[in-house]
Amino acid sequence: MIPTYHVDSFAERPFEGNPAAVCLTDESKPAAWLQAVAAEMNLSATAFVRPLESGFELRWFAPKSELELCGHGTLAAAHIVWATGNAANGERIRFHTKSGVLTCEQASGFIELDFPSTPIIPEESSNALVEAIGIEPSFSGRTKFDKFLLFDSEDAIRNMNPDFDKLASIPGTRGIIVTSLSKDPRFDFVSRFFSPSIGLNEDPVTGSAHCALAPFWSTRLGKSAMTGFQASRRGGTVRVTPNGDRVILGGKAITVMQGKLSA
Repeated sequence: MIPTYHVDSFAERPFEGNPAAVCLTDESKPAAWLQAVAAEMNLSATAFVRPLESGFELRWFAPKSELELCGHGTLAAAHIVWATGNAANGERIRFHTKSGVLTCEQASGFIELDFPSTPIIPEESSNALVEAIGIEPSFSGRTKFDKFLLFDSEDAIRNMNPDFDKLASIPGTRGIIVTSLSKDPRFDFVSRFFSPSIGLNEDPVTGSAHCALAPFWSTRLGKSAMTGFQASRRGGTVRVTPNGDRVILGGKAITVMQGKLSA
């Protein structure tokens, strides 16, 4: 029986932010089994945590594929590791992942994740991408994982209604980040993230996308500490601070369900 939790990440209250499953395993499991569990959970990410001598192994799976980097899955995993006493309250957590060692700390009611920065390389957007999104961006580029599109207004972001079948056929990308300045003074920028190619048309809140959004907006706004709002239906807030080739992501997490996986 494997302890399993449903957690809302980057959420101020239940049923907001991005839901993730967290499974606490005590032994290594085959990738095919991990993928089958993630498909069964059918959430944007299922995080598998296994104790090691110096921290924890952490792997993330979307319903269709393993992820190389996942912010909300890491936030959920850290939240559960502390909540279950697998790490002492206030203790720094070290996760060993496909993107290297990621550390998590508690800070004034938030969980802070130390993630690698994924800078944006300017790149002209293809006609197919613009057609799928439905509006011409003012700037386009790419990161290690995703396409990146800047728009002139928050309304363009919020009203965007992409053709997901066409987006799924865009080659060589995990997803598409779209962003603009925020007109709400509580936030510096807004964004959305579309990822039909990995089995999720729109991700509610994407921590790893903020590894690109943080350095991009920091340069444009001349600021270090910023707050972004991901304007999905559920919505979620991410605090960001670029730090050289790293980015500190801050958010809250809430457990909404727990049980045991028997399969």
